[in-house]
Amino acid sequence: MRDGQESIRSKPAMRADARRNQQRILDAARAMFGEHGTAAPLDDIARRAGVSIATLYRRFPDRAALCRQVAVEGYETVLAEARAAQEVAEEGGPDAPLRAVERFLTGVVELRSRLVLPLFGGPAFHDEEATVLRHRITGSLEAVLALGRECGAVRDDVNSIDLLMAAALISRPLPNTPPEWLDITARRHIAVHLDGLRPGAGHHLRGPGLGHPEPEHAFSGETPAVAESAPTGHRA
Repeated sequence: MRDGQESIRSKPAMRADARRNQQRILDAARAMFGEHGTAAPLDDIARRAGVSIATLYRRFPDRAALCRQVAVEGYETVLAEARAAQEVAEEGGPDAPLRAVERFLTGVVELRSRLVLPLFGGPAFHDEEATVLRHRITGSLEAVLALGRECGAVRDDVNSIDLLMAAALISRPLPNTPPEWLDITARRHIAVHLDGLRPGAGHHLRGPGLGHPEPEHAFSGETPAVAESAPTGHRA
């Protein structure tokens, strides 16, 4: 078992009906947040979930608790995709790291309906569970990129921030766009991004570099200060 794969904190067991109600509420909240933002009325979320508002408040005492759990489930989804990508990269071969990045981006796009808050914006959460999940995600993605740099498949000025930002931007649906066009556009943008990861690019990247202390800011809801990154040895 990879380090950190165990539960972050032990949680009391719920009855099956309580677990079903909680999942209905979370599914409804994701849908409502995607349509109306995190200010969506809690009464409407409960109605969409098919539960009473009292049931919602028993599971989530306030809006912040509900938003936090939606975000945590999103982080868990992203982490599963990042770990799957890391496994692909560790298979070896010169094309494995880029196949791993493609696996990650494609997986995130396919699961974008579960990622309303972590990838599409939302409040920042600094509790232990959210912070640990974000660090695990960036750790897996940095491992993928490190293997890519080692075999010369990935340019050396790219980091996990770039992959997370690409995933967020590619996953964001444009208004009034047919779903089939969203999928086609996403595949095209993934191909463009993969080409941009290869060494020999004409521009050196500016902004947070490999030494940036908290790359999880890229999808935690915060805006980090942007500074010139130190030279990494890559040149056009």
